[in-house]
Amino acid sequence: MPFGLGLALIYFVLIGIVAVAITVGDKAAAKKQKWRVPEATLMMIGLFGGALPMFVTMKMIRHKTKHMKFMIGLPLEIALHAAIICAILYLKFN
Repeated sequence: MPFGLGLALIYFVLIGIVAVAITVGDKAAAKKQKWRVPEATLMMIGLFGGALPMFVTMKMIRHKTKHMKFMIGLPLEIALHAAIICAILYLKFN
């Protein structure tokens, strides 16, 4: 596996773990009426690569599923990530 690909994989695994942990933590805080993670922070974590695991987690634990910002925004971020990956692969192999 090329060095850059390995680093990218490690990055996406780590950001995915962070995204899931923050989403689950925010749901727990919501139940206890404690301090919450700002929505902008959640969206930024998604934009940095955690959108897919965050979206799946939100659907599984039913957290923020009524917020169109997340139910539309996170899939758009996932599509953006897919487009970037496709562009990189296209440039690499053409």
